[in-house]
Amino acid sequence: MYALYIGVAGVLLALQVEDIDPADKVANFGLIAGVSAVFATVFNPVAGALSDRSGRRNPWILGGGLAAVPAMFLLGFADTILLITIAWCLGQAVMNIYQAALTSVVPDRVPVTARGKASAAVGLGLPFGSTLGALLGAAFSEDYRTGYLVFGALVAGAAVLFTACTREERLPVRPPMPVRAQLSAFASALGDHDFRWAFIGRALLVLGYFAVSGYQLYILQDHTVLPDGMEPETAVAVMMPLTSVAMVVSTVLGGYLSDRFDRRKLFVGASALLSAVALVIPALSTSWTAMLTFAVVNGLAFGCYMAVDTALVTMVLPKAEDAARDMGVLNIANAGPQIVAPFIASVVVSLSGGYTALFVLAAVLAVAGALAVMPIRSVR
Repeated sequence: MYALYIGVAGVLLALQVEDIDPADKVANFGLIAGVSAVFATVFNPVAGALSDRSGRRNPWILGGGLAAVPAMFLLGFADTILLITIAWCLGQAVMNIYQAALTSVVPDRVPVTARGKASAAVGLGLPFGSTLGALLGAAFSEDYRTGYLVFGALVAGAAVLFTACTREERLPVRPPMPVRAQLSAFASALGDHDFRWAFIGRALLVLGYFAVSGYQLYILQDHTVLPDGMEPETAVAVMMPLTSVAMVVSTVLGGYLSDRFDRRKLFVGASALLSAVALVIPALSTSWTAMLTFAVVNGLAFGCYMAVDTALVTMVLPKAEDAARDMGVLNIANAGPQIVAPFIASVVVSLSGGYTALFVLAAVLAVAGALAVMPIRSVR
């Protein structure tokens, strides 16, 4: 999943948009990312609620994963900004059906005492997937169609492997609810004090993260002074393994230590603050060294944050029987900011004439995300 998100949205899609309209690449990319994120925001909680109702996860994981292949096939043949937008909206829709069911596996099948370690293990998908996505994206930068199909095939293969190799205890099938009752149920999750603050904290950090990471290729093109002869796609392929190694270390340590000391809020807050520090580095310097330093520090921060915050969230879910639905609501904090982030980023870059102000804004959002976990009461 992360390989597709990073390789497609972070590399291939950005290059495809630039090839079609180089002059307006920032605005066009922001439009595509923002509109497609609406589909992610809608499909994630809806798919989560439907899997709750069916009492099954594996069929939704398998269906969403297999549907990634035709979605990527369509994206490869898009040759206008409009067609790219439509195809990537479909891609976001099927990937969020897949993601909604997949993220419910930990609260469904793992006891609370092992949530930190389990979330850390799942969190390793981010650094490994990101590295794979960046390397494949760079390898297929001159052949979009093949690259898109490779990413679709990877997700489909993973879905088949997961559903074939994991045991699923069928949950009780739940009767259908009226639409008004379903909307009320979605809203009720945010009515819970601790869940609401966990949602706000995740949304703020993700907003800052995607405001920068979504434009990574363009930042390397227009902001960073790269070594002579180095192409931006190559720079992405160099940075991502560094970030991934840092993520692996902090994901494992963060998950283990948060279980060991039973302190989730401390680790979440500290890692969010470290993310803010990382974002200040390229704001102060446009050198390649500064960008490499940012890649490492940001990897340490984000790996620990996602591992421990995911464990924290599973502990503040309002109702265990609504785990997939409520995790889907929380995933709005992942997908929702992606709607806003591209527009904010394109406005900030256009008005300021560069990316320095964007890094500063993202750092401020990371600090706000760290402060947001403080009011949570039921978790230390």
